Amino acid sequence: MERAFDDNTAPWLIGAPPDEPAPALARDLEVDVAIIGGGFTGVSTAYHLSRRFPGRGIALLEARRLANGASGRNGGLMLNGITVKDLDPDLMAREHALTCGAIDALAALIAEHRLAVRFRRTGCVHLSTTQRSAEEAHERVEQLRARGLPLRFLRGPELEGVLRARGAHGAVFDPTEGVINGVDLIRAMRPLLVAQGVQIFEATPVTRVRNGNVAELVTPHATVRARAIVLATSGYTPRLGFFRTGLLPVISHVIATDPLPRELLDRLGLGAIAGFFDDLPRLAYCSTDDDGRLIFGGGTTAAYGYRYGNATAYAASPDDAGTRALRGTLASYLPELADVPIRHRWSGPLDLTLARHCAIGVTGAHRNIYYAVGYSGHGIVLANLAGRVLTDLYAGDHDAWRDYAFYMKSPSGIPSEPLRWLGYQLYTRLTGRSPWKRPA
Repeated sequence: MERAFDDNTAPWLIGAPPDEPAPALARDLEVDVAIIGGGFTGVSTAYHLSRRFPGRGIALLEARRLANGASGRNGGLMLNGITVKDLDPDLMAREHALTCGAIDALAALIAEHRLAVRFRRTGCVHLSTTQRSAEEAHERVEQLRARGLPLRFLRGPELEGVLRARGAHGAVFDPTEGVINGVDLIRAMRPLLVAQGVQIFEATPVTRVRNGNVAELVTPHATVRARAIVLATSGYTPRLGFFRTGLLPVISHVIATDPLPRELLDRLGLGAIAGFFDDLPRLAYCSTDDDGRLIFGGGTTAAYGYRYGNATAYAASPDDAGTRALRGTLASYLPELADVPIRHRWSGPLDLTLARHCAIGVTGAHRNIYYAVGYSGHGIVLANLAGRVLTDLYAGDHDAWRDYAFYMKSPSGIPSEPLRWLGYQLYTRLTGRSPWKRPA
């Protein structure tokens, strides 16, 4: 019988550097900025804020452990873009430049501080699953190449020479994309934050936020008073009373193999690229880690789910409907892997928005509630970029971000329960689509 992690954790933890958790907050605290959430957004914001404002009191509060949420439970792909496809090519080029620059900045940060982070920038393949979508992708690539983007459109033997995926009518190769171990990154960032004066408290869930000129954050054993707060809480944000009709926490299911033989990965094309994903509404995505484990998610309605009342927990098992669906989709693209044992199985919440892209801004009567939420499954690059954006907004420097789709957007438009649950179930079962999932 195939085994899976009993504790529903991702293989990014395997080989990660040792990490001693910070103690829980046990006394009342007063700070300039309190950051709620210890994932990519929270850690990036803490880093940039403390670097730009070294004299400010900054506290980071994490309900469990750093990287416990989506930042440590994802597919690892660093992808370009912000908004949905079929955009004006000038806007697409501008958004690509921003996110490609964010990956550049992340690579530079890792190099500057000599961080022990498993990180490869070997490019990703965007599969077209129909002839029509392949022709549209080809046209977009030509438009974007004319604007200086280093993309390549692949089909036929040229595509087979890069990736042997069944059912692809064409593909776009973006050499600037890659894969990163988020657990490595966040653990490596911890000592930088501490050296810059950030106070970190783990096992410290914020149970209530009282808005005011000085906000009060209630935790199990203490209260934090902060002149500004940052919501870096992803799919958990509605629990704090924010964006209840703007964010939909959808459970995403993922599987992974043991390390595969290098010759097999090379034969499939997975040894030379970071991964691939498709263009279907319930998009499938695949990456490989540095040890050769294949990580796969999405592809069918069963690979995602919404639980009534914004619940974010799901007890994954090695042979449930989600696992079987993932295995089937993986085999449809890579038949040689149909019988490869699945050794890891986990799930985690995505924070989806109706606009299908993230929202970053500042809100509240006192303009002291900063947020970066709604990454819609596309958050590794954007969540790390969010730290820079939020630091600029905190400093009053808005101009660099005004023209981007995420700037000062307030997610809304998702119905309340029970219409939310009923609508999600009916729509997904009838169409096989998610009404809020962002296509790549």
